[in-house]
Amino acid sequence: MRFFGVATIASLFSLAACATLPTITTKGSKFFTSSGDQWFVKGVAYQLSPDDPLLDVAQCTMDASLMASLGANAIRVYHVISGDHSGCMQAFADKGIYVFVDLDTFTTQIEQTDPHFNQTQLSSFESVMDEFHTFDNVAGFFIANEVVTTPLNSAAAAFVKLSVQLLKEYRINKGYRAIPIGYSHADVAGLRPMMQNYLACGTNLNATVDFFGLNTYEWCGDSNYATSGYQTITDQIKNYPVPIFLSEDGCNTVQPRTFQDQLTIFGPSMAPYWSGAIIYEWIQETNAYGLVTYGGNAQAVAPADGPTSVQRSGTPTPITPDFSNLKSAWSSATASSVSAAAYSPSLTNPPCPAYTTPGSTTGWGINGDVALPTLGQVYDASASSSVTAGTAGASAASGTAASSSSSKGAGSTVQDPSRTGFQSVVISFAGLLLSFAGWF
Repeated sequence: MRFFGVATIASLFSLAACATLPTITTKGSKFFTSSGDQWFVKGVAYQLSPDDPLLDVAQCTMDASLMASLGANAIRVYHVISGDHSGCMQAFADKGIYVFVDLDTFTTQIEQTDPHFNQTQLSSFESVMDEFHTFDNVAGFFIANEVVTTPLNSAAAAFVKLSVQLLKEYRINKGYRAIPIGYSHADVAGLRPMMQNYLACGTNLNATVDFFGLNTYEWCGDSNYATSGYQTITDQIKNYPVPIFLSEDGCNTVQPRTFQDQLTIFGPSMAPYWSGAIIYEWIQETNAYGLVTYGGNAQAVAPADGPTSVQRSGTPTPITPDFSNLKSAWSSATASSVSAAAYSPSLTNPPCPAYTTPGSTTGWGINGDVALPTLGQVYDASASSSVTAGTAGASAASGTAASSSSSKGAGSTVQDPSRTGFQSVVISFAGLLLSFAGWF
């Protein structure tokens, strides 16, 4: 468990100083600033150290300045620990840069092979929210990253959804700003549509995500909208009810990286449905995805030739030509936008995916809108037959209208109109018993 007492007090004093940027909210499938302007993500993944990159103010200040020259307006931070984050948050706010913060750590993340979400995990997530909710340039919280990567472990998604519900309820009960809460998913073709829809479906609107991120590296080198697979992933989300963006992007199998996909992401084929992209990553590590180095070779290198050791602080030096290529792509990528006042979405939550036998590449292990596990429960694979056979709620057959507010109250159960009277009561009660049985 992490404690943020001193850090929280410090951040309260910095609240007024960091209030220079309009806050980010969601409406339908789009992000908007509190000024009413649509907001598209042009971000970079920023994790200089395994623990927390937001504690070294001098480093943040240098990096924020260079990021601004790149054209970035957001960073994603994967892990934070206890400490005073006010200096770094101010450094990024001063350059117009928002921050997406992951709530989990290596010790509190939800594991697909042993899924559970207990009080220790919840308290840790809450502590991060307590610390960061005061900063106006927090654009969102990621509840988890790539928890489910194989259909065989897809039942773990129920614990992700449980954590979404508990953290949204905590946010509401504490009276915090409605900072969007979302999930970042691995680009696994056999899971992508089900995971996207499962986290946005159902009658309990507190358990649905406020945004969805997709980590994808499909566009490599000289590709295009159709060949890269971008057309396929776009066709699957055209009616998605909350903002969706590429939470990791930037294939490096073809060197140097030209980032020409950015012109498509922010162009007419994708910008009406997607909200931007986060490029992986800022620092040059052994996997050779970096945009800058803090020492050593500033030339772009293939992954096989990546550095054997990584310097993680100092004056950031742009990697040539990747940095300038991204800067050029972003400067040319201007998406058509709409104001919040002129935007009246009529989107509905998608149907919950039905159970299909999970295999190594296809299938889904949760049957519709079954009851979520409770805090502290552990999923027992021997009970999976009850979970997967649980009768789905009516939302599995028909969508529920999506709220335009990121603070959604719990919805009432929608009754299947094809079932009436005693028949409906019996079937609903039987389904409830099956759903509960599966989590014990």
